[in-house]
Amino acid sequence: MPTIFRIGRVRVRMFFDDHHPPHCHVWTPDGEVEIALADLSTMRGRISKDDYELAMAWIRDNIERLWQEWDRLNG
Repeated sequence: MPTIFRIGRVRVRMFFDDHHPPHCHVWTPDGEVEIALADLSTMRGRISKDDYELAMAWIRDNIERLWQEWDRLNG
């Protein structure tokens, strides 16, 4: 699973040939969440509020890059 972004303990990742809807995985040592790219909703999982806010700020600022990566890995 390629890491798209990493800051400290937070990693934003995507799987090859992953299930729909398009999404990314936010991984920390304490948990993981799946974030839908279309509306940035949390599909499943749980991480700390601070880690979530850090990841979501990056995801919002880089949503086009994440769509490109989804298409590259799952297109």
